[in-house]
Amino acid sequence: MKIGIYGYGNLGRGVELGVRQNPDIELVGVFTRRDPATVKTLTGIPVYPAARVEDFAAEIDVLIICGGSASDLPEMTPALARSFNVIDSFDTHARIPEHFENVEKAAMLTGHTALISGGWDPGLFSLARLYMNAVLPDGKDYTFWGRGVSQGHSDAIRRIPGVADARQYTIPVPEALERVRKGENPELTTRQKHTRECWVVAEEGADKAEIERRIKEMPNYFADYDTTVNFITAEEMKRDHSELPHGGQVIRGGATGTDGKHRHVMEFSLKLDSNPEFTASVLLACARAVCRMYARGNYGCKTLFDIAPADLSPLSPEELRKRLL
Repeated sequence: MKIGIYGYGNLGRGVELGVRQNPDIELVGVFTRRDPATVKTLTGIPVYPAARVEDFAAEIDVLIICGGSASDLPEMTPALARSFNVIDSFDTHARIPEHFENVEKAAMLTGHTALISGGWDPGLFSLARLYMNAVLPDGKDYTFWGRGVSQGHSDAIRRIPGVADARQYTIPVPEALERVRKGENPELTTRQKHTRECWVVAEEGADKAEIERRIKEMPNYFADYDTTVNFITAEEMKRDHSELPHGGQVIRGGATGTDGKHRHVMEFSLKLDSNPEFTASVLLACARAVCRMYARGNYGCKTLFDIAPADLSPLSPEELRKRLL
């Protein structure tokens, strides 16, 4: 299977590195909107202008689109699905139905297979929620994120005047997590489930009190959370906060039996040293599935809900039954 990478940020580099762990996948090249002469890949893979990607349509089985969900993927994925089988990691949950419809129209128009919202949430966490709801119809879902770096929230802080750099960590509230794991099925507010921890490098002469106020009062990002703001130097930021860890838990508490007498708790959790590298690994497994579905004539837009688990694995059905069943 031959793939291409469209976009070369943290996620694109993660896909490039992940190819080395998948012997059935070959990387044709990286396509970037930047000047290719200024982009040096980690493994020496060739870099081409994004404008030339159509020239490689016959060479690429699946194109993995590594753009941002805010403005890149809503435009890129439908456009590229007309010429390629594609995968993206679109993660704006509220806009997934709209994005799905746009990609579905484009892929069906030319007979391609596209998968959107690959990754871990949406993605693997979505699958966990589906399995848990199917098994325990009488129950309640909880999703906790972190401890991990939220790149979107970090970017929001960096846009505040006077901020030179910032990292924001999302942290589950231990007491809330413990109550859910005990099967109490509590009603929890946004503030009761997570806290936010901010590490900020202020520009020289900046009003730190004003920066802290603007962070804590920022609607949709921090206003609904207990938020702490810590000011550090650029050297401390580079030393202590240069990685991109993340993770979390999906938990469902449910009941079975007469009058819900017997309580059950299902949990799926992740602890990730590198959010982009792990997300890239999910996308590579999805690329295998997309390639197989396309070969069977299963065109149009898909999500992880539509993929047979066996299609994600490089193992044959016989090997899967012997080794994993």
